[in-house]
Parts: sequence; C-alpha cells; structure tokens
Amino acid sequence: MANVIQFFMTPDDEVAFFRFLERFVLEVYPRRVPEDWKTFRAHQDNIEKLPQEDMYLVASELGPAIVDKMKRGPDKGYWRVDEVRSPVIFMERCRTNEEGELVSGSLWAELDITAQTGRKNAAPDRFRRLFLEIEEYVKKTFRRGQPKDFFVGPKAARLYKEGLVLRDSAHRGGTVNVYK
Repeated sequence: MANVIQFFMTPDDEVAFFRFLERFVLEVYPRRVPEDWKTFRAHQDNIEKLPQEDMYLVASELGPAIVDKMKRGPDKGYWRVDEVRSPVIFMERCRTNEEGELVSGSLWAELDITAQTGRKNAAPDRFRRLFLEIEEYVKKTFRRGQPKDFFVGPKAARLYKEGLVLRDSAHRGGTVNVYK
C-alpha cells in the first residue's frame, strides 16, 4: 500500500512547496514521457515548466528513473516511469473545475513490500526519509481538512474562508472543510 498525502494547494502554496523541495535533488517527469523530454529539477523557478496535472518527482541521486516504452493502449509510443522500481514520488496537482471549485491533488510513493505491486524489497532508507520529511512538512505547514485525510495549504485555507469550495478529486467526491 502506497503512502498517500491528499492536499489542496493554490498556485501560491505550490510555489512555497517547490521552494521547500529545492533542498532535495528531484527531477520532474510527466506521467506520459515523450521521447524528447528534457528533465529539470523541482524548483520554484521551474513551476511554469511543470506538467499541468500529473508528474513524477524522481530522487535521481538515489537512483535513476526506470522507464519502459508503452506497447499498447492510448499511451502507445510514450515512455512511462516504473513507479515500483524507481525512487519516485507521484504528484497529482490541484486544479480548478468548471464550477470554480479547487479539486484536490495528492502525493504518493511506494515505500513498503507489497504483493499487489510486485515490490520485493522495501524502498531505500534514504528515499523513505525523503518522503517522510516531505510528509512532515505538509503536516506542519498545511491546515487539517475535514475529512481528516486532507491537508489544506495556507493560501487555500484563507480562500476557503472567503468562499472557495474545496472538492475531493475522487469520483463523486464531496466537499472538504478546513478544520477549525
């Protein structure tokens, strides 16, 4: 089972989050990697280059991103990052839906041995510490949401008080409140 952090981030919260990530060596890959993709570091100055919705943050100093070419399906011809064998954190960015609601995003990483994913070895301790440090940052900096599985960035919490609706990204997801 992957370690998952669900959150709400406005663009300002995202800039602060990527400022925090600057201390780590994390390279950015989109979910579907085109053949001509040039990697770059997760840094606040590179926010304009980020993929719009989903991306991988690869801890490249701990190991390379293992990529495979897709042979069938709608992503045929693209490369995909192997989430189990590579030291990666998957990040789904928050977005605004048609009604102007902020839809949740998430971070997750596969750290443990699981039969479902085929992971035979636990993630390296350095990668585990990296992800847990990011999780600690989110828990300290962000506000708790209600339901309790969500964390709300400081700017998103202020906008929530001004009337912004926070929506869970799950199918038929409900609204999320900021815990008082």
